[in-house]
Amino acid sequence: MNALKSKIRECKLSGIYNNLEERLSYANEKSISYVELLELLFEDEAINRRENSYKKRYSKAKVPHHKTIEDFDFSFQPSIDKKQVNDCLTCNFIKGRENVVFMGKPGTGKTHLSIAIGIRALMKGYKVLFTPVSEMLQNLNESKADNSYYKKIEYYLVPDLLILDELGFKKLPNYSAEDFFEIISRRYEKGSVIITTNKIFEQWGEIFGDNVLVAAILDRIVHYSKVFNINGSSYRAKNLKKRGE
Repeated sequence: MNALKSKIRECKLSGIYNNLEERLSYANEKSISYVELLELLFEDEAINRRENSYKKRYSKAKVPHHKTIEDFDFSFQPSIDKKQVNDCLTCNFIKGRENVVFMGKPGTGKTHLSIAIGIRALMKGYKVLFTPVSEMLQNLNESKADNSYYKKIEYYLVPDLLILDELGFKKLPNYSAEDFFEIISRRYEKGSVIITTNKIFEQWGEIFGDNVLVAAILDRIVHYSKVFNINGSSYRAKNLKKRGE
């Protein structure tokens, strides 16, 4: 048994390695065929690889909190079309290289929904990356100093889904429009983006300070996109009120 397990380990079949003795005991007890035993062992291996793949992609996704759609209170935000959100959860928009924009005041659930969709995408085998917009733009600007700019650009192009959080919450430096355009234009029709923002499209010029580039950015984002305009109140204000009461 030890020699057999050693060979299985050399072949890097950890799913089979971890379940071998249990499966052999089950096979003897149930008198199943060799073919059935092999099917069970390779099913264990497939499950193990899927779980490991998910864990690795989840770690690389950099989501700040684990948020699921089951935790979201749609009754508190009736302006959100639940059917459209469920459509996003199928991740067909990623397959079609389309975008999603969540627009609304702070605390209305934009980030929660974006993470919930991102986690569903991870479960379906997609690569996801979550980043605040200000952090991404700062990283891109700093990479220019050591000539790693295009390597950093590639970092934001690799994921099937890039989640850009909190556009408009912080004042952005003058260079931001060009770097943001670089990411959006390179991902256009090649990879999906989810953007959460507290500013309507007409106010994006104020965020970046360059109306010409903003027009080009919006043209690429809106061309293939689902836009959710959330008009409800803040969840955080609701919870604060409850604690006060």
